[in-house]
Amino acid sequence: MSSSLVFTDSSTSTASQPSLFIPQTTHKSGGEACAKVIDGKMVAKQIRDEIAAEVLKMKEAVGVVPGLAVILVGDRKDSATYVRNKKKACESVGINSFEVRLPEDSTEQEVIKFISEFNNDPSVHGILVQLPLPSHMDEQNVLNAVDIVKDVDGFHPLNIGRLAMRGRDPLFVPCTPKGCIELLHRYAVEIKGKRAVVIGRSNIVGMPAALLLQREDATVSIVHSRTKNPEEIVKHADIIISAVGQPNMVRGSWLKPGAVVIDVGINPVEDAKSPRGYKLVGDVCYEEACKVASAVTPVPGGVGPMTIAMLLSNTLSSAKRIHNFQ
Repeated sequence: MSSSLVFTDSSTSTASQPSLFIPQTTHKSGGEACAKVIDGKMVAKQIRDEIAAEVLKMKEAVGVVPGLAVILVGDRKDSATYVRNKKKACESVGINSFEVRLPEDSTEQEVIKFISEFNNDPSVHGILVQLPLPSHMDEQNVLNAVDIVKDVDGFHPLNIGRLAMRGRDPLFVPCTPKGCIELLHRYAVEIKGKRAVVIGRSNIVGMPAALLLQREDATVSIVHSRTKNPEEIVKHADIIISAVGQPNMVRGSWLKPGAVVIDVGINPVEDAKSPRGYKLVGDVCYEEACKVASAVTPVPGGVGPMTIAMLLSNTLSSAKRIHNFQ
């Protein structure tokens, strides 16, 4: 039966060589084997420990502490929560954090003025503009104002362009797709020669994830809102990265037995049993995927913690590059 998708596109190495985890296979009460859980929370914790050791080493050797500046415009609660979590993460590894909060009605030029100041501040090695920006601002103009050597979000067009070209290396890779690939590496998932499908083609996750998989010598297909029979394409994939922002869109019947599933989606759905009145689910129906896939990320606790870990990793890399510290 023919079908097509209706969704909105949502949203390399770390401080030291990755050490491989041996995923634990879980079992239902009846003894039936389930997919291995790819534990992003555990991996992110190990990465933060590695980064903290590197930050301390750099401080003792050359007296430099990496610094991350975050600019938040407006009073969106979700954005404020993300910024608070990034600040706490910086503190946990010894990275200095700088924060600017601007009112919703600030002008684009006011935001760019702060970016320019951070561009010229030698104590700042990474600059992050929290998205989304208010609707009256041109996101592209604001992001382009960030100096490419401090673009720890990896969104500068020159960074994305280098990512797309063979023989070129970006200074930074966008944090969420970088985290997805890092999870595959840490769980010893072979990528070379495998069929990979990325669901979603956003600039933040989908497109850079596809480029990263291609760099790892996977054969990559992208499924998006105009794709006909998406389930038929996904069914052939050894590796799936889904980032579309549609709860439980990818069913177990879409998956090839033994596939590895990285679920980037974080979607609130009503849940009367929850004190908050909702629960968070991914793009992939987790219960169904567990019966078919060989490994799968949970939501929450999968890709989410990795995004912030990769931001810290990019900030450390920037400080090392700027100060020529190995």
